[in-house]
Amino acid sequence: MKESINYACGSELIGNGPQEPTPFLIGCNGRGVQRSSLRSPISLQELPISEQFRLVSESGVFDYFDRIPLRSNIDEYRAAIEKYNLPVRSASWFYRLGEDDALLTDNLRVCKEIGASCHNIMTFTHHKDGHVLSDQEIIDHYLGTYDAGMALDVEPSFELHVNMWTEDFLRVAPIAKAVQERGVPFNFTLDYSHVNFKINQPAELERSHVLDEVERGEIILDPFEADSLCEQWLSMNIVKWTQLRTVAPNQPANLWHRNEDGTLARGIQYPIAKPGPGEWHSDWNAYLLEPSKEAIRRVLRYHVTHPESPLQYITTEMINLPDYGLGAKYDLFEQNVEAARFIRAAWRETLALHAAGLIQAKSR
Repeated sequence: MKESINYACGSELIGNGPQEPTPFLIGCNGRGVQRSSLRSPISLQELPISEQFRLVSESGVFDYFDRIPLRSNIDEYRAAIEKYNLPVRSASWFYRLGEDDALLTDNLRVCKEIGASCHNIMTFTHHKDGHVLSDQEIIDHYLGTYDAGMALDVEPSFELHVNMWTEDFLRVAPIAKAVQERGVPFNFTLDYSHVNFKINQPAELERSHVLDEVERGEIILDPFEADSLCEQWLSMNIVKWTQLRTVAPNQPANLWHRNEDGTLARGIQYPIAKPGPGEWHSDWNAYLLEPSKEAIRRVLRYHVTHPESPLQYITTEMINLPDYGLGAKYDLFEQNVEAARFIRAAWRETLALHAAGLIQAKSR
């Protein structure tokens, strides 16, 4: 890790000094490298790419920048990578089958060209023609993408995400197992915010087709409990990448943004650092962050006790899109820095507990 540069952010300093290396890389999602204030809420108008790289580099808590360039700005990325000695190691995009096949192929090439070794993939539930993707279609999609990516030394990873096939939580395990039975590793991006925010939200649980199972206790969402979905997915040894976006169970919608139809955007982001007066639209309580933090602790505990763990990337995901932080008045980048600080502190704690014999691997 490079030595950090402390710099002022309002009344606080963000840089924390040199950071110890970890056995995984910590990246910052580029959509979260945005500043805000009460007078200038978070918008889709983003900072220049070079400024984004500067902020991430000078914070001293990140190993890399996480975002895929467009063909139109890839040269700006290359210049920023060189100027700030800050690589791009992972990149994400979303795809609709039957419509974005060529885009996916080209984005794998873009990843290769920019130096990213993993491409995070969000695939919509519905095909271009409107039908819900079958399990076999998703399996074939994964296998084809895996072959194309590995030919370029770019691993694909399929993300747990709303509006994608993975929002139907019960599809993940059988599809992953079907891929593994073909002798191919199933790489999974675990963003547990997309589970935690649904806790105690019946309408959201219906969208994941698990309301009845949750009410009967057959499916457990809370990562503090044994045999939660978080623990089940980790036990499959599929988590290549995990993401930290803090949410609160049954949190409010994003009251600062309405969709085109007038409905409020979904609420899938809750500040990890306490907002100042007027910076958050609702009551804020630190204890509501704990399920998000526990999901990360679970990932780290699994990683320290399983040498075969595939985990390579952890990204902070406090971002500026409608269902997340668009319109917010808290400082988005400061939230991502705080998230990275938490990850590093949680890893140090995990190592200490493991050394003391207080964390042991569970038999699978």
